Formats: sequence, structure tokens, C-alpha cells
Amino acid sequence: MGIRIGGNIEKVNAKELSYSEFVLKYMEKNQPVVMMGLMDDWKACKDWVFDNGKPNLQFFSTHFGNSRVQVADCGTKEFTDQKRVEMSVSEFVDHWLENSMEEQSSASTNLSHGHHVLYLKDWHFVKEYPEYLAYTTPLFFCDDWLNLYLDNYRMHKDPDTYQANNEISCSDYRFVYMGAKGSWTPLHADVFRSYSWSANVCGRKQWLFLSPSQCNRVFDRNMKGSVYNIFDDVSEKEFPGFKEAIWLECTQEQNEIIFVPSGWYHQVHNLEDTISINHNWFNAYNLSWVWNLLLRDYDEAKEYIEDIRDICDDFEGLCQRNLAANTGMNFNDFYFFLTHFCLANVVELCCLRRNCENSIRSSSLVAQHLAMNLRSVQKIVLEIESVGGLAGNRGIFLDIRETLDDPSFLNLCMGLERVYGMIHKLKGGFIDTRKDLVDDLMDLDSIRTNGSQVFKAEELVIFIDKAIAKLGGTNGDEIDLLSERDGA
Repeated sequence: MGIRIGGNIEKVNAKELSYSEFVLKYMEKNQPVVMMGLMDDWKACKDWVFDNGKPNLQFFSTHFGNSRVQVADCGTKEFTDQKRVEMSVSEFVDHWLENSMEEQSSASTNLSHGHHVLYLKDWHFVKEYPEYLAYTTPLFFCDDWLNLYLDNYRMHKDPDTYQANNEISCSDYRFVYMGAKGSWTPLHADVFRSYSWSANVCGRKQWLFLSPSQCNRVFDRNMKGSVYNIFDDVSEKEFPGFKEAIWLECTQEQNEIIFVPSGWYHQVHNLEDTISINHNWFNAYNLSWVWNLLLRDYDEAKEYIEDIRDICDDFEGLCQRNLAANTGMNFNDFYFFLTHFCLANVVELCCLRRNCENSIRSSSLVAQHLAMNLRSVQKIVLEIESVGGLAGNRGIFLDIRETLDDPSFLNLCMGLERVYGMIHKLKGGFIDTRKDLVDDLMDLDSIRTNGSQVFKAEELVIFIDKAIAKLGGTNGDEIDLLSERDGA
């Protein structure tokens, strides 16, 4: 069964695109785009690639050869994905070079050795080699709450399963991918229904995209399982809607970056030997996608163990543990994340109001951006509350004074300041004194009990309203809020 191609992904010269244009045309509208002109000064494009465009594999063996990485066997399916094995980078490179030599020999003798192609995926390169500055995240993708948060906190920490020596494996969503011609990734939508961007350091990729409005067409009749490989002979009986799906196609060339929006299913094939850099990320514009995925996965986790509800001492706790194991976080993790980003955005508003050196226009743009972030968080908190998502949880106990003394939280605030300063061309360095911040924040505290607040959902909603009214210079009605784009 062939697939129906309905069009191609737009390609743009990113040097002629402003940040606000990118937001309006692609991020806010949740549309994919290929961007050129963003990788000219990347170290990776010099060190990792020969002049002829081929990957310099020996460079990886020499400088990063001892790293342990996950490698997919592209010819073997295991459950719903490709089989994964662990090996060192040097072992992976040796396998790649050996297969390449055998393929060249086979081509000259018309013989086939039948080796499966291996694909190195999800290498946490930035975390493992922070001093080797392989690239700079393009400005368009810098408003990255996910990785900024994970640079300072863990998304989920279960005391029963936490291992201190496993820091890198779950520490961020910045990856390097390496695969020979013929390596590929099966049909999927990205983790957390995040955005992603993928930069081809060398090689070419073929992308096939399916819009969120059509994603039901790749699921079975029960909406449980999805198509693994769209180029297989897909069963019409099992996947009755598949033949009606209309795909968008794109060939990504060397030195091009593709923006993958939330909820778009895609399958990717390496047309040549390829190295790419990939980030998953989310921010105020796609928080609804993250929450909707969590809610859907929670319902599935609950349904799966419903028959033991009556004999389970903590049925809800078990559901949340299973949710975290399957999805990467649970309701409490997400709420903790939202609470800290809420407070960090309020801190930035406090600092912005006290700072007098920046232009009125730039300051106003940053204030609007921060207020929009807060409204986005507030919207999700209200949705969490409406479905009883924090039932049995009294909230996040947050002492403002202690939080402002926490180096991790201050790093989070400085990260936000740096990002929005770059986006809106604002001078940096406006983090104020701790005393001033405490005074401002305590004035917003609706409870005012010994300087602490239990951030229940309804309290957080009030806190945001007060922050925007007092610090944003507006009642919130004048702010350009998010478009109504739920991840349904």
C-alpha cells in the first residue's frame, strides 16, 4: 500500500526571518519548517565533517570513544520500537566502518552480507562534554523551558528507583544522532508532545509528516497501537484509516535545521551517512500538548490496573508511579515544574520593574512575554484542577525566602533572563537583591503565613493574577495571549 503525498515542507532563509515572525508563522500555528543559514559558525560542522561532506568518524573515536551510548538495530523491531543495544562510541564507529567496507566489497562482487544497519540515538552529548562547544542553539529555539529546567532539577525523582550514578541518562533532551545510509526512525510523535529541532551536520534525511488532525488515521481500531513503518504493507483491516492519510514530505540537506511542531507524527530515513543534533523542548506555546498527553496516558495507566483498585492501598499513587515510568513524569512532577516556572517568571517581572536602564519598548516586550508565560501556566493549572489532577495532594510547599536562596532556582531565573534578553535585545544583569525580591513576592502572597505558601492550584491562580496586575502593568486583557491550540 503506497502513501499519499500532499505537499512539501516550506524552506526559509532564517537570516531573513525575525523571532516574532517565526513565532507567528510556525511556533504559534504549530507548523513545520526547514530553516537555512543557522549553522555557519558551528564547531561541529568543522570537526565532525570532512571537506567532501562525509562524517569524520575517527574524530569521534579519538575524542569521545569511551562514551557509552544507545544504538538502535534498524532491522529488528522490539515491542513498538527498534531494538536497542548499548556499546561504546568506538565500538559503534568500528561497526559502521566495517559494514561500509563490506558494502563496498559486496557492490563490486554482487554479494550481500545482510548486516543490519545500526543507528546511534539519544546521545546526551552536551551533558557529557559541556566544555566542547559543538554548536550554539539558534535564537528561534532558545525559549526552552524543558532543558533549562533539567539543567537545574530532575523531572522525576523516585526515591525507590533513583540512582545517583545515572545522572546523564535522564538529564536533558539535547541529543546527537549518528547513522549510516539506510538507518531510520519508525513513525512516532515526539516525547511529551514537545517541539523538536533537528540540524543536519552532514548527510541528507527524508522526512514524512502527518498533521495532528490526521493522526487518528495511523492508529488501529481501538486507538491503542500505531503503524510502525509507513512503507510496510499496512493492514487495512487493522488500520482502516491509514490509506486516507495525506503526508507532507521533505528532504533535509546538510546544514539545514527542521522545526518539528507538537503532535506531528513523522518517520525519518537517512539517505546518506548522517550526523544530526536534535533537541526536544517546550514553552508557553505548547504546554497544553504536554498536559493533554499526560492526561491521556494517565487514563490509560488507570484503565490498565482498574481491576486491582479495590485491593490497592494507594491506587492513585500507583497510577502516578506508572505514569511517571511510562511517560517520564506524572501530574505532581508537571505541577512542580509549572510552579517553579511561575515563580521564576514573577521574579523576572519584579526585576524588570526595578530596572531603569533598559529601553521602554524592550522592557515592555519582555513584560508582555513574561505575562503571557504566566497566563499559559495559569490556564494549565486550571485544567489540572478541573479534572482533580492533584486530588489527595495538598500542593507544593514553597517557602519564598528559602527558594530565593536555592542556587538551582536562581540559575533558573538567570537562564530566563538570558533567553528573553537575547530575544528582545534587552541588556542583562537585572537580577535584584534578595531582600527586594522577597519584599515584592511577599506582597503578592495571598496567604502571608510566616513567609511561606502552599501552592495549591487555586492559590497559584490567584498568585498569577496578582503578579500580572501589579508587575505586568496590565490587567492581562491587553496581552497577546496564546492562540487556542489544544493538543487534542
